[in-house]
Amino acid sequence: MQLLHIDSSILADNSVSRVLSAAVVAQVKDTVPGLTVTYRDLATDTVPHLSGAYLAAAQNEGGQHEVTLQKDLALGAQILDEFLAADIIVIGVAQYNFSVPSQLKAWIDRIAVAGKTFRYTSQGSEGLVGNKRVILAVARGGFYGQGSPTESFEHTLSYLKSVFLFLGITNPEVITADGVAISAEQRELSISEALQKISHLE
Repeated sequence: MQLLHIDSSILADNSVSRVLSAAVVAQVKDTVPGLTVTYRDLATDTVPHLSGAYLAAAQNEGGQHEVTLQKDLALGAQILDEFLAADIIVIGVAQYNFSVPSQLKAWIDRIAVAGKTFRYTSQGSEGLVGNKRVILAVARGGFYGQGSPTESFEHTLSYLKSVFLFLGITNPEVITADGVAISAEQRELSISEALQKISHLE
């Protein structure tokens, strides 16, 4: 079994989502013998945002490209291969300004590839990787859950669920720590509650 661990927070050791994602990986490793883990830190090993040149080159695999573009194409292929090889994907998700970090969006743009992870048919789009388990470990500064006054501001989980549904993954597992910027006490309480939920993952 292969697990792909992704972190997206730019806050290093001060990141709540990193604490949660690491705890998820540790819990899964305890329950899945022989698990192999691949780790990618999107804050320190950044993925370039998509460019027109990249998209054109990706559709012309036999063409000659400048060195910078060749490296970008190789990185995109590596990211896609890591995702395709993984049975389990754990993503530490920080919410910035109501949505995902741009670093995570850049990674998503490298895994949402027509003919590889989805395809278009006469009946509409079809996801091709529905056999993967996805666990999202999300940290949010405020409260954005169902029924909260700012529920309509939340475009992190709604976006990620749409992306993975498009790829065929219908039910990602979600662990959230909300209100972590409200106070130190709320931060600790939210982390503790999230870690408790993680301890029950199978």
